[in-house]
Amino acid sequence: MSSVEERLAELGLTVPDVVPPVAAYVPAVRSGNQVFTAGQLPMRDGALIATGKVGDTVPPEVAAECARQCALNAIAAVKSVVGLEKVVRVVKVVVFVASTPDFTGQPVVANGASELLAAAFGDAGIHARSAVGVPVLPLDAPVEVEILVEIAD
Repeated sequence: MSSVEERLAELGLTVPDVVPPVAAYVPAVRSGNQVFTAGQLPMRDGALIATGKVGDTVPPEVAAECARQCALNAIAAVKSVVGLEKVVRVVKVVVFVASTPDFTGQPVVANGASELLAAAFGDAGIHARSAVGVPVLPLDAPVEVEILVEIAD
């Protein structure tokens, strides 16, 4: 078990199985000393944990939980390509939030992912980030997260 998995276990979490792609792509790709994940949806046990738009049917607190699950799924995608012990740092996180036009709390929703990554990777989990409001996401998910990590050779 990696130190990342040990930290997650302290939070009562485990790295899930990789979520199968819903279209023609792979969950993560290594290029040089970086791993790029595909956008991860808030899937848990084979189903979305919420659907709809933030600011309408999805409260911001539930959306933050979705972002946290997306980040956990991104960790699983990285693990499937290189193993978590090789991660040097989380470099960049992009969080897409399907939200109503008047909702402006995308950064608060994105904190669900950012806080999980910092807890899992320690200082190496502190990253640059974008939080973007969008009109709709695949499968009517309220949140989608992709991450870029640097890895050791």
